[in-house]
Amino acid sequence: MSEPVLSLRAVSKRFGAVQALTTVDFDAHAGEIVALVGDNGAGKSTLVKVMSGVGPPSDGQVLFEGRPVSINRPQDATALGIATVYQDLALCDNLDVVANLFLGEEAKRGPLSPVGWMDELTMEKRALDLMKQLSVRLPTVRIPVASLSGGQRQSVAIARSLLGDPKVVILDEPTAALGVAQTAQVLDLVVRLRERGLAVIMISHNLADVFAVADRVAVLRLGRAAATFRVGEVSEDEVVSAITGSTSGGGRRAGLPSTASLSGENKA
Repeated sequence: MSEPVLSLRAVSKRFGAVQALTTVDFDAHAGEIVALVGDNGAGKSTLVKVMSGVGPPSDGQVLFEGRPVSINRPQDATALGIATVYQDLALCDNLDVVANLFLGEEAKRGPLSPVGWMDELTMEKRALDLMKQLSVRLPTVRIPVASLSGGQRQSVAIARSLLGDPKVVILDEPTAALGVAQTAQVLDLVVRLRERGLAVIMISHNLADVFAVADRVAVLRLGRAAATFRVGEVSEDEVVSAITGSTSGGGRRAGLPSTASLSGENKA
């Protein structure tokens, strides 16, 4: 397998006396969907914050394309090429799709354009092109986001993350609270991100969704790397056993040594 785009090595995170992550290794490769799973409190959100610059690690090393980097702020992650789509989506319901896509990054008509003179035609064309590339179906890109379905809103949020040409996209519970049809729509979009050569990290509690699209499944338990599996070589029961630490249901025991890895190099 090629060199990972994003790697964490022996990353730990403390909040005062609370140890949220302990010596976690994690890799994300280009053209791969790796699902990050674990019970509530396992450390998934903390790991996402480390990768997205919201909560820098207390110890350990972050590498991007093989070189050590410091991700101390969200701006650092964005500059490297790491985009994160959070569960709340952070969309403005009163604005249309185009305005949401370019919020804070509006195109101007020219270098001498007065403040507030936005190039609406250019932004609309780019929005249409992006939605077409991702096969996202909308009535119009001028529809207010408040009028969209949950799946369409998720698609807009994911599309917005691509405007900066990232190399890594982190999706936090992208199918949460969606119906069957909307979930299928979002999962199709996740697959298209992989087809674009991006490294996709998908946090999810839904193992059916994970097994539908992921290439690897990385399990966190109690802030440690519990196991990593390649989809197609593991059952849902085995993943559940790794999540819970149980040996029942035919799953493999998921021990928690300090050298456990979510990098895919060793399968627990």
